[in-house]
Amino acid sequence: MDSTAFQPANLAGIQLKNRILRSATHEGMADENGFPLATLKKLYIRLAKGGAGAIITGYSGIQPDGKSPLFRMTMIDRDDVIPFYKDITDAVHEFNTPVIMQIAHAGRQTRTKITGLPTYAPSAVRDKFYSEDMPRELDETKINSLINHFVAAIVRAHKSGFDAVQLHGAHGYMLSQFLSSHSNLRTDAWGGTTRKKFRIIKEIVKQAKDILPDFPILIKISAHDSQKNGIRVKEAVEIAKLIEESGCSGIEVSCGVFEDGLYTMRGKKLPADAAMEYTFKYKTLPGFVKTIAKPVLNLMIKQPKPLLKFNLDAAIQIKKAVSIPVIIVGGINNTDDIHQIIDKEKIDFVSMSRPFIIQPDIVNKFIQGQQDRSKCIMCNYCSIIGEEKPLKCYYGKLPMSD
Repeated sequence: MDSTAFQPANLAGIQLKNRILRSATHEGMADENGFPLATLKKLYIRLAKGGAGAIITGYSGIQPDGKSPLFRMTMIDRDDVIPFYKDITDAVHEFNTPVIMQIAHAGRQTRTKITGLPTYAPSAVRDKFYSEDMPRELDETKINSLINHFVAAIVRAHKSGFDAVQLHGAHGYMLSQFLSSHSNLRTDAWGGTTRKKFRIIKEIVKQAKDILPDFPILIKISAHDSQKNGIRVKEAVEIAKLIEESGCSGIEVSCGVFEDGLYTMRGKKLPADAAMEYTFKYKTLPGFVKTIAKPVLNLMIKQPKPLLKFNLDAAIQIKKAVSIPVIIVGGINNTDDIHQIIDKEKIDFVSMSRPFIIQPDIVNKFIQGQQDRSKCIMCNYCSIIGEEKPLKCYYGKLPMSD
C-alpha cells in the first residue's frame, strides 16, 4: 500500500526508510556488567531486516545507582563498553537502518537489592510499587553529578556509532520524576514551576550540545498519568515547548508511571498469573495466598481504557505547540490507525513496542500487504516476565519452569 507512513522520511537529519519506529523496549540482553550480548545484536539485525524505519534501543543505564530493576539492563556508564556497541551499530547500519540509544536513570524506580547502592530521587517520596527504599533527596552536588553522567553517556553513544540518543523522560524514571509534581516536591531551582522542574533536562542538553553540537538528542515524555499532582496534557504541552527551546530534535509522546500499573502498556486483562510468578513483590508469597490474590488483583487494578491510540489526543496537542518532530507510541498495532495518525492527524512518526516483539518483520508485512494488524494479543506477559528473563513474546502463556 502506498502511504506517507511507508515512504522515506527525515528525523533530526537522520534518513529513515519509513515513519514506523521500533520504540524503546527493555531487552534484558546484557551480561552481569551491562555489556550487550550477541543476542541483542541478532535482535537488532532482525528488526532492521524486518523494515523498522529506525530502532530505539531499550534503555541503557548512565550510572550504577540508576540501574533498572528489570533483568540485565544494558549500561553505557564506562568507556570500555563502546566497542561492543560499535559492533552492533555497524552491523545494523549495513541494512540502512538508524539506531537511536535511549539512556536513562531509574531514580526511585529501582531497588537497592538490585544496585547495591542507595536510591536517589528529586524528593524523598516513597514509590508505591518500589516501596522497599525511601529514596534520598538529591542535593546540588548529586544533581550536577547526574547531569555529568547523562552528558558522558551521550558522548559514549556518539562514539559507539549511534545516530542519536533519546533521553528517557517518561514512565516515572529519574527525569520523569523531576518533571512531575507528584514526585518532585522541591522549592529550589530544580522544582516548583514547570520551567524549574525541566531545568535538569535543559542542562543535560546544553552541556551535551556544547560538546557535540550536531548530534541529535530526542526525548520521550509521559504526557499524562493517573497520579495525584502528576503529569497532565496541559502541562505536557508546556514541557514540549521547553523541549524545543532547549535544542532537542524530537519528542516521543507516551504516558504513565510504574505506580499506575499497566497504564503505559495496556491490555484486556491483568496478567495476574505472570505477576505472581515473576514480580518481586508477589513471587515469594505462599501458594494459597497467590490463589486468593489473583482475583483480588484483578478487582483492585482496573485496566485503563482505551486500549488503542491512547496517547493520540496528547500527541495532537503537542504537535500543535511545537515545530520539531513528534513521535507517538501507545496502542498502535494496525495500518488503519497508522495511516490516520500520520496522514490525517499529521503526527510525524509512530512507534511500536509489543508488535515488534512478536514480529520483528511487521513493517515489511504491513508494506507488502501481508497483514494489516499485529498478531500481539496485548497480554503483557513480555513486560511482567521481563523482570527475570530476556525479552520474548509469551502469547499469554507462562513459560515452563527452568
